[in-house]
Amino acid sequence: MSLAAGTNFLQSERLILRRIEKIDFDFFTGIQADTEIARYIGSGHPRSRLESHAWLTDTMDAYARCGLGQLAVLRKTDGVLVGRCGFSDAAIEAIPQPNKLARGWFSRTTAPADLKMIFEPELGYTFGREYWGHGYATEAVGCVFNYARGVLKLPKMMSLIHAENVRSLKLAGRFALRRIDTIEVLSRPFDRYEWPAF
Repeated sequence: MSLAAGTNFLQSERLILRRIEKIDFDFFTGIQADTEIARYIGSGHPRSRLESHAWLTDTMDAYARCGLGQLAVLRKTDGVLVGRCGFSDAAIEAIPQPNKLARGWFSRTTAPADLKMIFEPELGYTFGREYWGHGYATEAVGCVFNYARGVLKLPKMMSLIHAENVRSLKLAGRFALRRIDTIEVLSRPFDRYEWPAF
């Protein structure tokens, strides 16, 4: 999700959410290289600095390209960067091959150009492990969801959750997400959940 014109950040009770910047590279490289964090995102493997740089560049390009993107999440009390939360410009195969899961991509720029696609904003988040258990993910996700519906007027949004990601499944339950199906992303199955309409 990008921020509407004239809006530089979102805020909740304890958090500030702003567009990701180049100065955030080391933080995101660190958390995306963490084995415990990486197991539930993307390919499931820790990302190299080069892969994290590509992710950061694509995220920043997405703000202008499609009006979507992850936001950096900072703690209000000290300005410490604790994670990311926002939307990816997800692409899902409209007509899967027989007896196969539909394939998906977290960015339309990485999806094959010769396939019929469904494009849908995917609400995702990742926080540094030292910031788990403080309710930051729930607070940031609620802030982004309310802004997306109330200000950006997104009619539909989904989340992709690995079936073993217990923390994300609990968060999905708090927001009453509904499981739709399972798709394949980066050769791994992810359950697709629909966010409730207002």
